[in-house]
Parts: sequence; structure tokens; C-alpha cells
Amino acid sequence: MTKAGWEPDETMQLKAPASLYVEYAENAECANEAVPSPTPSGGSGPGTSRRRRRAPRPSPLARLRAAAGPRLIPFVARVAPRYPHTGRTGWRRWAPSRRQWLGVALTFTGLTAGFLGVAYAATDIPENLNSYATQQDNVYFWSDGTPMARTGWVRRQAMPLKDIPEDVRDAVLAAENASFYSDPGISFSGLTRALWRTVGQGDTQGGSTITQQYVKNVYLNQDRSVGRKFTEAMLALKLDNGMSKDDILEGYLNTSWFGRGTYGIQRASQAYYGKDVGELDAGEAAFLASLLKGAALYDPALSKANHARAVERWSWILDRMVENGTLSKSERARYRKFPEPLKRAPGYDTGKQSDYLVELAAQYAKKAAHISAREFDLGGYQIYTTFDHKQETALTDAVTQARERARKADAAKAKSLHFGAASVATDGRILAVHGGPDHRTQGYNESNATTVPAGSAFLPFVYAAALEKGVHRTRDGAATEVTPRTLYDGDDGIPVRTPEGPYWDRGGKQVTAHNDGRRSYGRISLSRALALSVNTPFMQLGMDTGLDEVRDTAQAAGLLSSSFGPQVPAMSLGSATPSAIRMASGYATFAAAGTHVEPYSVARITRNGSEVTLTKPASRRAVKASVAEAVQSALTDAFRTAHPGADPAIEVAGKAGTAQNDTASWYVGTAHSVSTAVVAYRIDLGKSLEPLPLSGIAGTSGDSVPYTVWSGARGLG
Repeated sequence: MTKAGWEPDETMQLKAPASLYVEYAENAECANEAVPSPTPSGGSGPGTSRRRRRAPRPSPLARLRAAAGPRLIPFVARVAPRYPHTGRTGWRRWAPSRRQWLGVALTFTGLTAGFLGVAYAATDIPENLNSYATQQDNVYFWSDGTPMARTGWVRRQAMPLKDIPEDVRDAVLAAENASFYSDPGISFSGLTRALWRTVGQGDTQGGSTITQQYVKNVYLNQDRSVGRKFTEAMLALKLDNGMSKDDILEGYLNTSWFGRGTYGIQRASQAYYGKDVGELDAGEAAFLASLLKGAALYDPALSKANHARAVERWSWILDRMVENGTLSKSERARYRKFPEPLKRAPGYDTGKQSDYLVELAAQYAKKAAHISAREFDLGGYQIYTTFDHKQETALTDAVTQARERARKADAAKAKSLHFGAASVATDGRILAVHGGPDHRTQGYNESNATTVPAGSAFLPFVYAAALEKGVHRTRDGAATEVTPRTLYDGDDGIPVRTPEGPYWDRGGKQVTAHNDGRRSYGRISLSRALALSVNTPFMQLGMDTGLDEVRDTAQAAGLLSSSFGPQVPAMSLGSATPSAIRMASGYATFAAAGTHVEPYSVARITRNGSEVTLTKPASRRAVKASVAEAVQSALTDAFRTAHPGADPAIEVAGKAGTAQNDTASWYVGTAHSVSTAVVAYRIDLGKSLEPLPLSGIAGTSGDSVPYTVWSGARGLG
């Protein structure tokens, strides 16, 4: 309106195409109202009323036609609805026509297809699998092939499809997805049911193909949501197009949950029937297949209701196999009795001693098979150790009894008493070790520790070096041969000499040698001196042979260079600190006629059934056979002298060893081609690693606690 009040403002004039006025006139509620015609200037023409009623708003159809323009008007007229419909009565005047319904349906279908196409194209198979999908456990076996222990968070061992019997595969297909080899990876009807259950209530099992379940196992989590179901379907379609059905089935069988803490058909077979999957028959396979629907509902060991459900589903799966043509009726007739699974999964002796064994075997396996720590931790390895179950039990029992006796004799000292022990065969196999009271409370492995000196148990290596290399009476003179009958001074307190005269230590003090109990023996043969464990001849023998030669001989026999300290006269009396494993290995060299094989704890490794290349130690000559025979003969005399009542028919060789300051007591010997070393010592681990005096708690040199353990372990006690 203008300021005059009644004259219309030109800016308020409605401007529209002429066609709009025609339609406007047709739909006007008041036909007797004059419809103004636009003028070129946009103003009012002659004869128009000053107080004209406002025109009604154009209909949606009119505005659509106006926006479409003259060329699209015919098309819009055909598509756009006209409400109410002419020629109809009641509610039908407002209902869409068939053409309109068809248009909506086609539009929805097109949009849906487009959306799914885009979603499919945008879906990529993740490069990183669910962490549980690749995680497996490592299983350790005794030397006889029986399970010893397992390590890892997940009980799973992947098996190639070729190693899984067809009956097992057919049972799983019958139970879960009979159309697996022909479907596109998803079941539309099953997916609809699963989505309905997801948004509503009810059982969450079922509704998925094997491909979808495999996708869920390895790429997704177990969330119950529409989004996860949609992603699962897209990945299943993509995976089905890019992966063979056999590979999908193999992956599914190796990643599915079967209860009792197991993933995969191999571990399930072991947990429920105590055998590998390759040994299952169709009846057992049908039961394991039933667990895929929910182990909590079908494990018979959990309840009577579970047992009834398991039997019913087991029978149904076998019948389904017949319907699918994978099991004949005659074969089906063989399975009338439910194959009762084990009440509980076979256990593993973890903790206590087995963890010490596992620790040794794992270290050796990674080194000898060139397996990185990361690869090893991913699991899937089967480690067949050299450990003998019976010998391990005998050694453990012997140490346990000795520890109990010490506790009764002196409880205060027994608290700090430690035992290290190991049995090594002459071919290098580590058969048994004692690492400590319990790995769960003491991870420190005493069988492999280099803590205390070897003491007089080291004398055979000095003897062997002299027999092998000879001795030097003068600095530049030729070596003189030494035999077991060669005489040396066995008196106590004699000075140690060099070719130039007495040996003086850095403090300016003349070094002298002493025997146990300060006893003197006079002139004595080397073989007799070894049998009686006389120290003074061997301290001088080491100087005459050359301490470097003694060290080299000991290392060739099996001791490690890291266990040796300074090359001083005390080295001949056992200042080196070898482990029980290495001492047993060194004595095994003498029993093996002078050939040495580095001690090893793993005989074979496989990964998911495939052999892993393992470098085994080779046999090598450490000392001449004649030298080894002489040493072994002297050790036999040492055993017979200390234990005259022993059975003479048994070939036994060994000797006791004591360390200076009474810090360690040893017994090392061979029997039945097995060398065993036992050491007892005291250390208060809460204060320091410095050895404490045994103060009689390890027994006497003639009847020591280490000998009692040794004889018990070797079955001679």
C-alpha cells in the first residue's frame, strides 16, 4: 500500500507467467471475482477496483507446471497426482493410483539398488584381522608325544582343510549351511530374520551363512546391531567373490568357538575327545558341529538338559547329512549311540616344573628354528621336546624329598636352600631338569643358572686336558706325555710352581693348594687322585698343562666360556660357575667316548601340521676316545670307592664336588648313558645373589644330599 492508504504499491504486484493466471482462474473458489490481466508496466489497468480481494494461493500442481515450463508441462501432468481424483468417490478420491504406486516402488528399488551398489563398491576387506583370528597357542609335548603344556591366551591351532576329514566338513555344512557351495555368501531370508531378532527380541543364533559367520569371526566384533549386520553382509558378498569356498570353510573351521576355552575344530577335537581332528568319525564330527549353535547349550558335561539337547541335535545333523547325500543310510545306521565326549578337557601340568621346561624349550626353538619372538607369540607351533616324563618325575620327586628332609633338619637354613639339577643323554638330549620349587613363585631357573662354582667336580676336565695335551716341565720345552699312572705330590699345603719357581699372587703371597680336611696323600697317581678327589695334584697339573689348555678342553667338552673367570691356579679347583645342564653335558662327553653334542631341548617343530626347519646340533670330537675312556674309568673308581655297596652290574661313573668356603655341593655322574648333575647351595634371594655357607645342611662329602638326589633320579637309591 502507498502512503495514500489505498493505492497499491507497484512492488506488491504478483508477477507470474500468463499460463499461471489461466490455471489460477480455473481453481479460484470465487468464479465471479475478476481476474486482473497484467499490464506491461505491472500496474492496474483501467476499470480495476481499488478494494480488491486478495487472490487465493496457487495449487502445488499449478506451481509445479509453472516451474516446469511449457515443454515439461505434459510430462508433469501425467506424473503429478491430481487430488482429489475425479471420477472416484470416498477415500479412493485421495488414494494414489497404480501408476503412482508403481512409480514409488520403482524409485525406491532404484535408490536401494544404487545405495547397495555404492556400499558394495566402497567396502574393502580389512587388511588387519581380528586379533583373536590369528592368535593361536603353542603346544609342548613330552618326548613320547603326549601333551606337556600350552602357552598363549587363545586355545587355537589352525589346520589345513586337506587335513580335516570330509565327514567333519559335511557335518558342519549340514548343521550350519547346506547351500554353502552354491550361495552368494549371504542368505537374504536368514539376514532378514537376523535383523528382526536384532531389533526385536529372541535367539541371536542362526540367520547367517558360513561366510557371514567367518566374516564375523575374523573381521568384526560380536556386537548385536543393525550396522554390524549390514557390514557383515557387505563383507560376506565381497569375500565370496574374491576368495574360494574352500578357503572360507577352512578359515571358518579354524576360528569358530567350540566351548571349553577352545577355538577351531582341532582344539575342539582334543578338548572333547582327546584326539586330533583327523581321527574323528562322522558321529563325533556331528556332535562337534552341534556346538557351533552354542556350546553353552550343547556341552553335555554342563547339565542333563544340555545332554538331551546335544543328543537330539547330533541325531538331526546325521539325518541332515543323509538328506544332503554326504552320508549313506547304511553308514547312518552305524551311529545309533551318542558318542559321549570327555567329562572335561585334558589338562596340562602348567606351573611348577613344566614352566621351567617350557622356558628352556621356547628359547631353544626360537634360536634353532630362526623364529622371531613376534612370530612365536602369534602361536600355532607344536614343539616336541626331548624331556622324558618319567625321568622328570623321578628327578622332581627326589629333589622334593631332599627339600623336605632339609626342612625337618634345619627349617631356618632350608628356607635359603636351592637345588639345580639336569639330566642330559650322551647324544645331547636334555631329558629332565629341576629349575626350582615352583615357576609361579620363582621364575629363576636353577638348572640353567651360573651362580656357584663347580669346585672339585671340575677336576675331570683338568685330568682330560693333561691326558690330551701333555705337560710342560720347562717354559720352552716340548710337551711330556701324561698317563693315568703318572705320579704327583698329593700332600696338603704344597706350593704351586711354575717353570721358573713358586707362583706368587698379586698380593705378593705364595699360592698353595689344600685338600679337603687338610689331608695329605704323598705321591699319588693321577687316576687315583681323581678317584679320591685329591686337590693338590690337579692344581699343579693345571699349571703344568697350561690353564688355557684346561679352559679349552672344558669348553670343548660342553662348558660355556662365560662361566670362566681369570686364568689363575684356582681355576683348576673349579672356580668356574657352570650350570647344572652344562656340567651334565660335560660329563656326558666322557661317557660318549669323547664326542660332544651341544645340549638341546627340542627334537622337532611343526606349525599347524607343517614341518618347521630346525637346526640340530652336530656331534664333534672334544677329546680323544682313549682320553675319555681314561677319565670315565677314573670316575667309575671314584663312584665305587665312595659307594662300595652299589650294584657292580650297573655301569656307573661319577664323583662329588665341593666348593671353597663350603658354598656349593655337587654330584655329577653317568648311568645308563645319561649324565645327571645336581648342585645344592644356599642363597637368600631377598637379600643378594651371594652364596652362603651350607653349614652341613647338604650332608657330608661321602653321603651328600646331591648324591641322594642323583641316585634317586637315576633309580639307584
